[in-house]
Formats: sequence, structure tokens, C-alpha cells
Amino acid sequence: MIGRGVRRLREAGVLGMNRRNAEYIMGHNPRSAYPIVDDKVLTKRLARRFGIPTPALYAVVENHGSIAGLAGLLGGLREFVVKPARGAGGSGIVLIRDRTEQGFVTQSGRVLTPDDFAYHLATLLSGVHSLGGTEDRAIVEALVHPDPVFAGVTVREGVPDIRIIVYRGFPVMAMVRLPTEASDGKANLHRGAIGAGIDIGAGVTLSAVHRSRIVAQHPDTGNPVAGIRVPSWEEMLLLAARATEMTGLGYLGADFVLDREAGPVLLELNARPGLAIQIANRAGLRGGWRKPTAPRRPCSPPPRRGSPGPGSGSAGWRNSRPALPPGDRPCAAAAAVRSAPRGRCRPPLVPEVGERLEDLLLAPQDLLPPGTGDHHGGGRVDPVFPDVPAEGRKDG
Repeated sequence: MIGRGVRRLREAGVLGMNRRNAEYIMGHNPRSAYPIVDDKVLTKRLARRFGIPTPALYAVVENHGSIAGLAGLLGGLREFVVKPARGAGGSGIVLIRDRTEQGFVTQSGRVLTPDDFAYHLATLLSGVHSLGGTEDRAIVEALVHPDPVFAGVTVREGVPDIRIIVYRGFPVMAMVRLPTEASDGKANLHRGAIGAGIDIGAGVTLSAVHRSRIVAQHPDTGNPVAGIRVPSWEEMLLLAARATEMTGLGYLGADFVLDREAGPVLLELNARPGLAIQIANRAGLRGGWRKPTAPRRPCSPPPRRGSPGPGSGSAGWRNSRPALPPGDRPCAAAAAVRSAPRGRCRPPLVPEVGERLEDLLLAPQDLLPPGTGDHHGGGRVDPVFPDVPAEGRKDG
């Protein structure tokens, strides 16, 4: 009985964890590129070089000595997001919606006193919410105001995000993660959010998964999750494909949010994307890439929406078979794959002996505006205010 079920899953192209780890993560993701995606500060600054929009970075808190001066440095900013630089699963992220005399008002309406706020920053720096539990940095970035397209299937003013799986430069599967009351307004499936599959060719939502069960309506609002057309879908696919060129990873998950003014904005990248996206799409990830076909030409761009994709017949890309064979890749990604050993993508920035990856990415001119430096008793806060209006912060 069990063997029959396993055989059916294999025939459907469902990708399991062991095969994902052995063939796709280890086979296509060089370890030298992991720091780029594991650290959100590095991801953000490299994305800026590649023209991929991200939320504006306000400050990076490097050590405990910097905590006391952060509130004053932020000045009159009333809304922002605090998160660990190397966090995972949404742990440690706090969305600040407003400021009062009592403190900072979070997304759920809770008020964090200055002492509470300082304590949370200390836990971030101590690595409580970080990969491996090692010491970390805390980042403060702009709060995204989501596009209202998902307002009917979102609660607590949560911010839905869109996960796109990219394999060797091609987006192959996608879903939108929708906050619920159970997830406390956060878009994390393991916290209780729901994941709705997205037709990769049309950019329209399908049925959803909630706690490993297929659902058709949002559990709190009761509104249907299928049939929602995602704005700027083609642009988002191209940005996701560009992440392969940016990082050198051949298999990754790109997380975007739709800002109501800026459009698609990259939140983070994941070198070890989860597999629940297959349940949300009711299709296997391996359904379309296990039978490679000859490429149209070495540097051909991905097919436009509505045009026939390889292996998908006249209907174009079908969600049930994300038919994106390894032979078809965007131009720059194809060049990287052809020149890399054993089919791996080569990272665009590889440190030489004696160099650190951060030294290549974190040039002083990229970090600090003129006239800034160390602050507050030897601690350091790296303020970056490229997108904050003058009235949003306090001089001096």
C-alpha cells in the first residue's frame, strides 16, 4: 500500500526532501554562494547592484552597544520593520505600525515600551532567531504597504508574499502566502498562514493549502482564494530569474511582496526552499524538468505569458506541468551554467584568498552616507536613508 502511494507520487513528479537535498540543493547550489542568501543585508545590497528593488534599509545594528542609540537615530520614523539579518521562518520579525508616547505599536496592536524594544533587539543580536543560533545583526527596513489585490484574503493588515521557485534560471512554480489569525498576521505556512498556488503562465491564483489540507476559501474571511490575478506578474518572473545570475544558485526560492506603489519588491532569497508549494499547486516540481529537451537557442529569453512553452502544447505554460527544461535559460544565467563545472552556476562574486565575501559586497560608499560613522559608546549603527523623506527623520 505504501509502495503504491510512493510510486504514484514519483509518477506525478513530486519532489521529496531527500532528492531535493541531494540532487537540487547539493547539485546546483555551491556552498560559496550561501552567505549571499542567508544574510539579508548581503542580499539587499547585492540586489541593488543588479537592479532588483528591495525595501529601503534604514539601519543595521551590529552589536549591543548600538541599541541605546537606535531609537534616536530613527528619529520621527513611525513605521518600519525589525528583523534578524540571518533569520528563518519569519522568527523575530516585528512590524511597527506607529509610535506613541508609550512606545512602538506593532502590527497586532501591542505596544512595545522602549525597554521591550531594546530587549527584542538584544535577542536578535544574541542569535535567538537566527540560523544555527549564532550571533547576528538586526536590520531595520521600510515597511511595505501591500497592493490591495489580496485585501479580501488577508487579516490584521498582514503583508502577503509570493514565493517563486527558480530552477537554473527559470521560474517553475509559485504560490502566494496569505496571513491568517492563526499566523498572527504573518505570511508563514508553519505559523498557520495559507499558501495559494499560482498558475505560472497566467499569474492567477489556484486552490490553497492550509496546514497540509487543500482549501478553497480563506479560513478567516471566507473569501475564495482562487481566481485572483497577480499584478506585474511577468516583471516578477523576470526578477526571480535574475536572482540566479545574482547569486549563482541553480535552485532557489525568491520571496516578493507587491507594494501598492513600487510594485514587486524582493524580500529575501532561500537556498533551501520548502516543498509545500507542490501541495498548493497540486503538482510536482519535477513534472516538467525531468525530461530535458533541446534549447531553442543558447541565450533565448523565457517565453512571454500566453506564448507556447516547451512541452506544454498550445496552451502555453500550464500550472500542472511547469515545463521548463534545463536547456532553456535566460541569457546571463545560461552563460554561467555553461561555464560552471558539473552544471553548477558560478557565483558572480567569489572572494580570493585572504578576502571576505562581505568586503566585496559591503563597500563603505554603499553603507554609510557622508558624515556618518561610529555612534554611541563604541557600538555601530549603519544608517542608510536613501528613500526616507526629510520629515521622516530627525536631524542631529
